[in-house]
Amino acid sequence: MSKQPIWLALLLTLVTLAACNRTPKTLDPASATAAKQQLDVLRDSVDVRWNQMMASDDAKITATSQMLNELERWPTADKQQLQQLSKANNRLKALRYKQLTMQSSYIDRYDTAQDSLLSVLRQLVSGGSAPSSTALNTLDTIGQYDGQVVGYRVQYDRAAKQFNNYLQLHQAELQSLGGKYKQLTPLPLFELAN
Repeated sequence: MSKQPIWLALLLTLVTLAACNRTPKTLDPASATAAKQQLDVLRDSVDVRWNQMMASDDAKITATSQMLNELERWPTADKQQLQQLSKANNRLKALRYKQLTMQSSYIDRYDTAQDSLLSVLRQLVSGGSAPSSTALNTLDTIGQYDGQVVGYRVQYDRAAKQFNNYLQLHQAELQSLGGKYKQLTPLPLFELAN
């Protein structure tokens, strides 16, 4: 009998044992590490929703700027009024609510400023003698972005509520991690508190 099959069998046994020892260990779902991982996933979801909403709003501001540029080309355009509207549009991003500090008064102030601007734009285009197809298409695009606002806010609130609920349920585990996890507070919502 040759020694080669014995060594081969021994090598296969060692490889099998090593593979068995490398199986991933599952986390205890009640552990601080598991809570941290789940909270990070929930926070990523919140951030994705927020970024989508901000990108849509930025696109609406850009389309509004394009609309104002288009209106300036009209022979009957009130250049002074359009400059004021352009300044108002340019101030919107600075006026916009922030994710961690938003309150209903900030949201209302921003919405009112943007709605007022868009209302004047609609009046200018509808009152114009011969609105160009570019102006009408841009106004339609702005309307589409404007129509998405509520949906984005609902999606954001849904993700933020999941984050807030998880944070509340696992506060003790997260506190034990220290660092940023000890400082976490619930995220503000668009939805008004009852």
